[in-house]
Amino acid sequence: MTAPNPPARVPAEPRARRFEGQVAFITGAARGQGRAEAVRLAAEGADIVAVDICADLATTTYPGPTPDDLAETARLVEEHDRRAVTAIADVRDYAALSTALRDGVAELGRLDVVVANAGMTTVGRAWEIPLENWDETIGVNLTGAYYTARAAIPIMIEQGTGGAIVFTSSVAGLRGLPLIADYVAAKHGVTGLAKSLANELAKYRIRVNSVHPFGVNTGLKPGMRQLIEETPEVIPFYLGSLPDQVSEAEDIAAAVAWLASNEARHVTGIQLPVDLGRTNR
Repeated sequence: MTAPNPPARVPAEPRARRFEGQVAFITGAARGQGRAEAVRLAAEGADIVAVDICADLATTTYPGPTPDDLAETARLVEEHDRRAVTAIADVRDYAALSTALRDGVAELGRLDVVVANAGMTTVGRAWEIPLENWDETIGVNLTGAYYTARAAIPIMIEQGTGGAIVFTSSVAGLRGLPLIADYVAAKHGVTGLAKSLANELAKYRIRVNSVHPFGVNTGLKPGMRQLIEETPEVIPFYLGSLPDQVSEAEDIAAAVAWLASNEARHVTGIQLPVDLGRTNR
């Protein structure tokens, strides 16, 4: 007889002060995974440079974050007695993004952790994806991730104390999930970028890894469910193994915190799935 499923466990509690005296730069920090990562790292001692576009995107079907959302992230960070420097910037705008980072580092004093998290999703059959959707998806998810790293790496090298970069990729960065070909292409690019940077930056003791969520309960709904129902043969591509339907943003933040911490000091160039067992199917 099979034992009943136990209730879902809450995400792990923060470890004591793993990031004391450190500063983390997080994009897409106004809500969802980015906010959860900012709060988790702050709970463990980090000051935060939090950046988000705080506007609707042209191609998504869900509303974008607001300045109030970003201010709420800062408030939650400050509840942990940590400092938060916020800036409104589009990750596709290198000048604005790099200025936001430099200003944050000037105020907070250093840079130790980078979380390239900003992202967006649209859905559609690959041959029907509007060209503007393709361009925006690649721009935000891949070019924005590259710009984030490009802005941060010279600061970290000059500082000379190593550090950690974590890219938010996806199961879509490891598997050919249908109906989101633009997102799959972008996230495969993010995965490859992280692997190359891990090799280039190892001599500086800057570790680079990627985390690969599956479904995350962030409230961002790109309209996938209806298209899957119209295309039932793709359903097996969207099934995990664990009984939970989705992960929580805090589950991803816990994985990011481990990758960025000294506990993972000999971990670089890996792709860490936090995916309910999806990539093992």
